[in-house]
Amino acid sequence: MTVQRFDGATFDPRLDGLRLTRELGAVVLVMRDGNWRTLEEIQEVIIVGGGQFYPVQSISARLRDCRKERFGRHTVDRRRRGSPYKGLFEYRLLIRRRRIIQRQPDCDIS
Repeated sequence: MTVQRFDGATFDPRLDGLRLTRELGAVVLVMRDGNWRTLEEIQEVIIVGGGQFYPVQSISARLRDCRKERFGRHTVDRRRRGSPYKGLFEYRLLIRRRRIIQRQPDCDIS
């Protein structure tokens, strides 16, 4: 498994790199279908699917990571769910497809 390039004041690659890479992979695996989910719903799908427990704060951080250039610059949408006074949000991940540009061969006009 390739360990991703995380950063931050308290980040220690030796202690945190593999864990955060696994968290990011689990969140993307759940959210890549483009469906709307709350942080708690994401957490539940991860637990049921793989048995791992990740705090909702970590899931939220991994969704923010998905927006960063080095993690693909994907779109993470957020909207309120239910009563606007409850402060409950749901999220949707839209995977940015990489556009491959093929270089055209040089034209030799003689």
